[in-house]
Amino acid sequence: MTAEAAIDPRLEDAVLRIARTDRLLVAMDFDGTMSPLVSRAQDARPLPAAAAAFAALAGLEGTTAALVSGRALASLRAVAAPPEQALLVGSHGAEVWLGPDSPGLELDNEQELALQRAVASVQKAVDAHPGTVLERKPAGVVLHYRQAAAQAAAAAVAEVRQAAEGQPGLFLSEGKMVLEISVVRADKGQSLAMLRGVTRATAVIFAGDDVTDEHGFSALHHGDVGIKVGPGDSSARFRLESPRQLPAVLELLAAARARWKPAPA
Repeated sequence: MTAEAAIDPRLEDAVLRIARTDRLLVAMDFDGTMSPLVSRAQDARPLPAAAAAFAALAGLEGTTAALVSGRALASLRAVAAPPEQALLVGSHGAEVWLGPDSPGLELDNEQELALQRAVASVQKAVDAHPGTVLERKPAGVVLHYRQAAAQAAAAAVAEVRQAAEGQPGLFLSEGKMVLEISVVRADKGQSLAMLRGVTRATAVIFAGDDVTDEHGFSALHHGDVGIKVGPGDSSARFRLESPRQLPAVLELLAAARARWKPAPA
């Protein structure tokens, strides 16, 4: 095993233990977790080994694989190409796909008007500050500033914040080089609780890299496994230095889970 693939012994023990639970939920963030971060969001792709292990887990008995992302569902499907069995959570929880019968997201009139105001404020900032980019989502709008100069990025963020804060029906969240305004209050903690309920999971393993994933880590129960990918403060119990260490963890979990046999009813 290479140094890049080596797993902390404590994490290895936790993975082998959770592989023996009755009903396992494997929930993964995408950008910065399954996929390295890239300059252009549309260029992101999962690491092949991570995608293969995730797909293998999705096909195992008593196991549910889910992607829990800040991306809109359409964007997540386009870049992640998830296995057919996987459940999908997009826009931090505002969009959910639990199967063919899942209802689509519908906004009421007040939410539509609030979203129009939010889009206008972000567009104004993007027009004034080179290098910033606007992304539309079904329930929100995102200011991306990864490619902007520091001064332009700071000014754009300040302008969008000032326009949105205190406005009814708008909810702000920050991630890595992004500021998002949503008209639906949702976070990854709520999403994991929902997925735990619908799958009747007896244990959850969740990995993520961004500050928005902290809601997910905070929602984990005793016996669950939380993995922070990359630097930064986190409440997750375990840490990987980069997405390139994740495939080894998922491969270990898939192999152990494939050997697992459910207890007799």
